Amino acid sequence: MRYLSVRVCVFLCVFALSPAVGAQTPAALRSFGEIFPGIGQERKEAVFSEEGLIRVLRGDQRLELVPASGSGIDLYGAMTEREHNFLSEILIVVPHPGRTLDKLAAYNALGRIQDLSGRLFHSHTRQGMVPLFEEATRLESLRRTVPIPDPRPARELPASETVYIRLRDVNFGNTFYRGEFSTSPYGIFYRLTNFRAIRFLLFPVLREENLSATLYMEPIVEGMLIYVVAGADVSNFVASRIDIPSAIAKRGAVFLEWVSYGLRNP
Repeated sequence: MRYLSVRVCVFLCVFALSPAVGAQTPAALRSFGEIFPGIGQERKEAVFSEEGLIRVLRGDQRLELVPASGSGIDLYGAMTEREHNFLSEILIVVPHPGRTLDKLAAYNALGRIQDLSGRLFHSHTRQGMVPLFEEATRLESLRRTVPIPDPRPARELPASETVYIRLRDVNFGNTFYRGEFSTSPYGIFYRLTNFRAIRFLLFPVLREENLSATLYMEPIVEGMLIYVVAGADVSNFVASRIDIPSAIAKRGAVFLEWVSYGLRNP
C-alpha cells in the first residue's frame, strides 16, 4: 500500500511539472507579428481597423502582404495554377468579442451563407447604398443546384468539407461557387472557385474556374486573423468597360464585414 502511495505521488509531481500540461492552448497561439513580421506601422493600423486592409493589383504587380516563410501559410502558391490578370490580397484581425475565438468559431462564421444576403455597399451608378447580394444560399450539390438552408452551428470541426453556393449579385446576376474547406495545425483554409461562368449582361466576365480565392483564418493572440489572396482572369474586352479593381474591392469589403459579423455574433 505504501509503495502504491509513493507511485501516485511521483505521478502527480511529474504531471504538475510537465510543461505540456495546462498552458498548451495559450502557448499554441501565435501573435500577428510572428506571422507577418514585415508589415509597416501604417499598414498594420489598417489591418487592425474595422475595414481591414484590401489591395487590388494587376496581374504583373507583386503581392506584398506575405506571411513569414516559416509560418506554414502559402496562399500565393494556389494562384500559380492559373494565369490571372487581377490579384487581390486582404488582411484583417478581428479582436476577441468578449470570448475566445477558435477554429470552430471561424468555421461556423463561414457557414452562415444566408447572412451575406442584403449587405450594403455604395453604388456610384445608383448613387446610394444597395445590397451587393440580393440573395445568398447554399446549394444541394454541383449538379442539383437546389437551395438548402444553412446548417446549425457545428460542435466539432470537420477535417474537410465541400459546399456549393449561389449568390445573386447586383451587377452579375446569379453566380455559382464551390467552397472547399480544410484544416491546418494553426488555422483553417477555405478555397472558393466559380463553377459556372460569371456574366455581365451577355458578356462573360469570368469563365468557369477563372476565379480562385483562398482564405486562411487563424486564432491569434490579438483575435482572429483573416488573410485572403484571390486571382481573376478577366477578358480584356470586359476589363475595358468595367472598373474591375473597384468591383473586387467592394466585394472584398462586404465579405470582411460578413465574416467579422459572424465571429462577433455566433
